[in-house]
Amino acid sequence: MPNMKTIEFPIVNFDEWKEQAIKALKGRPFESLFTQTLEGITLNPLYTKEMLVEQIGDQLEKQIATVRTMQETNNFQPAQQIFGETAEQFFENLQDSVNKGNKVLTIDSRVTFGWDEDHLFKLAQYLTVNSFKLIVKKQNDPILGVFNLIAKEERADVKGYVVSEESITLDEYPNIRTLVANTTPYHYEGANAIQELALVLAIASKLSKQEESFNSFINKFFVNFAVDTQFFSEIAKLRAFRVLWKAFITAYGEEQNIAVPIVAETSLRSFSKLDAYVNLLRAGNEAFAALIGGADVFTVHPHDVLIKPTDKSIRIARNVVLVQKEESNVQNVLDPSGGSYFIESLTAEYVEKAWSLFLEIEDAGGIDQYNQANKLGSLIEEVNTQRLQAVKTRKHSLIGTNIYADPQDELPSETNPLFSDVKRLAIPFENLRKQYSESKPIIGILTFGKLKDFKPRADFVKGFFATAGIVPSQSGEIESIEAAIEWLNNTDASYVVLAAKDEDTKSIVPALLNAKRNGLLLDVAGKYKEQEAEWKSTGLNGFIFAGQDIVEKLGTLAESLKEVQR
Repeated sequence: MPNMKTIEFPIVNFDEWKEQAIKALKGRPFESLFTQTLEGITLNPLYTKEMLVEQIGDQLEKQIATVRTMQETNNFQPAQQIFGETAEQFFENLQDSVNKGNKVLTIDSRVTFGWDEDHLFKLAQYLTVNSFKLIVKKQNDPILGVFNLIAKEERADVKGYVVSEESITLDEYPNIRTLVANTTPYHYEGANAIQELALVLAIASKLSKQEESFNSFINKFFVNFAVDTQFFSEIAKLRAFRVLWKAFITAYGEEQNIAVPIVAETSLRSFSKLDAYVNLLRAGNEAFAALIGGADVFTVHPHDVLIKPTDKSIRIARNVVLVQKEESNVQNVLDPSGGSYFIESLTAEYVEKAWSLFLEIEDAGGIDQYNQANKLGSLIEEVNTQRLQAVKTRKHSLIGTNIYADPQDELPSETNPLFSDVKRLAIPFENLRKQYSESKPIIGILTFGKLKDFKPRADFVKGFFATAGIVPSQSGEIESIEAAIEWLNNTDASYVVLAAKDEDTKSIVPALLNAKRNGLLLDVAGKYKEQEAEWKSTGLNGFIFAGQDIVEKLGTLAESLKEVQR
């Protein structure tokens, strides 16, 4: 221990680090360490103080100070949604939620029972003493009748948020925020972090013009974000909002630091019906990013929310926030990610690019005109296409869905109608599961050579088909062309993939194509550009390889198998 206290590590500059990194790459280019994000930002493998100073100069201290002073609270409040198939069950769950530590009652007005006066009167009793977040469609939503049942002398003390597609007016409730920049619909359409931030400002600009004064607008305004699985990006997104908000109110002549609440929730964009417990890991990741990023109110969706939440899943979701809040000690630190060169650099880039996009929207006449010109839709669609393609090619992993999938996992048929219209990344793979479960094709892998020779490719093929819920049969070690042909013609599989090392594949494919029975579809594991045209012209169906669009490949194969089976 005494020796450890005297040890000093030498200061290493970027060039010295780069030299060691190039050696470790063993011939791969140094540029392979850089990552391009969907926001058009290049992530460096290392961030230094010098790089950050070069990027934003003397603005670093100002950025950090703004992030810290523009946070409305330092209290990460759980806002768990209340579920219930009947009114009785709903109010039982509501009371249980309050008892178990829920601080902001989140209620979607689209319930399976009617909001009659008795139900509204009962709900009014809860909203009088508990903060809440109501999700409604428009001004005449039946649940809003609850505010007519609260005594006038109590209305000034009622605190909450109303998320609505239309502006809601509640004149006698000064502490209910009813003007929201809700980016979740854009998020589920595919918007990236920069687009979401710009849209918040564009929506705020629109709403501020509809109010009597800017101060009146600020007192009613809040933001609602969905927090995705890109951990550091989401931390930077929430921090960047506060810097942008400061710039926004300053542009309107407001010199004081007036923060607005950041209300957020776990994103369902990466949620899957397959291997649903992985959603719990996603939610935990997203919640912790929101906690570090400085969200004020946060909802964790249960891991089975796409199907039908249970008492257990709701309890787990609520405890995600409570455990992180109480046991991580993050809230004991003001702006815990502040000063991180990586996070500060990402925050600054988000601020710069989001403000630029916001000005572009304003120059076009505001968000409505920008939307009508289809500029917004085109921007978001382009990003969503890139994101979806990354999932289909497994450049972006959805654990349990497009990689490490459990082929025995049955796809639930039930769908929660509240979230049925979310454009989730897992949907194409869920559709594949459904398609293959209906056709039930028999698929085989011809494993040629010794185990050590074919195992890597055979395992890859197994994982490839696991995404569709298929477990292929394997031939075992086959070491001669004659044995391979015999197995190929005697298997009951209607589709076979050859898994072998390169030299073996090149030597036996022509013989297999010449001898295989009619109607049998044969693919090869690997990419063989030089042989592709020749092999396909003599009867090869195609190839399976890393980086391939799994959904396109398996979808085309399913159609081909239908033709074979007719």
